[in-house]
Amino acid sequence: MNKGKLYIVATPIGNLEDITLRALRVLSEVDTVFCEDTRVTGKLLHHHGIKANMVSMNARTEEQKIELALELLQGGKDIVYVSDAGTPGISDPGVRLVSSAKENDLGVVAVPGASALTAALSIAGVPTNKFTFLGFLPQKKGRQTALKEVASLKQTVVFYESTHRILKLLKELEGFVGEDKKVTLARELTKVYEEVLQGTAKELLKQLESNPQKQKGEFVVIVSS
Repeated sequence: MNKGKLYIVATPIGNLEDITLRALRVLSEVDTVFCEDTRVTGKLLHHHGIKANMVSMNARTEEQKIELALELLQGGKDIVYVSDAGTPGISDPGVRLVSSAKENDLGVVAVPGASALTAALSIAGVPTNKFTFLGFLPQKKGRQTALKEVASLKQTVVFYESTHRILKLLKELEGFVGEDKKVTLARELTKVYEEVLQGTAKELLKQLESNPQKQKGEFVVIVSS
């Protein structure tokens, strides 16, 4: 019996139209769609008129659901894994599933598409021939060390930050990089209120403090020379 394939499918980071024709075809053809949140994926599938058997698999349940995924693959079924938004495994669940599939000699296929990381870099106008991606900075232990790394690196540095910590981050960056580096904040990418702000950490902190609306959304933070 032929083994099934695991498709890692990138999904929109905001605008539901940002999905490839190939991704839509794969989502409609596979046996099961494993997803970070069935409610989020359900909205995407409904928007595109796709009916699929969905199974929840998030960061907390990934280990438990991997056995089911491997069972289906070994039984010849093709399956998909999608996270809530963007590319699975890039600061998202999915890494353990892919690793387990490879350990069991099962095929893993990338269906590329939206990524907040590359979307932000493409419109930032900063050097991108070499950059370091740090995902989400540690919230507590190791955060100071990570910020020192951001300040010391000569190439562009990219990481994610949430709406709840963006002011704290800008205050920290003001202390660590001062006016030596340019900071770019890309928020609500591909959504109605998409915005890209640039300046020193101090300048951006003033902007956000004076306009709470600009504090909302998920942020891609870019620090460059």
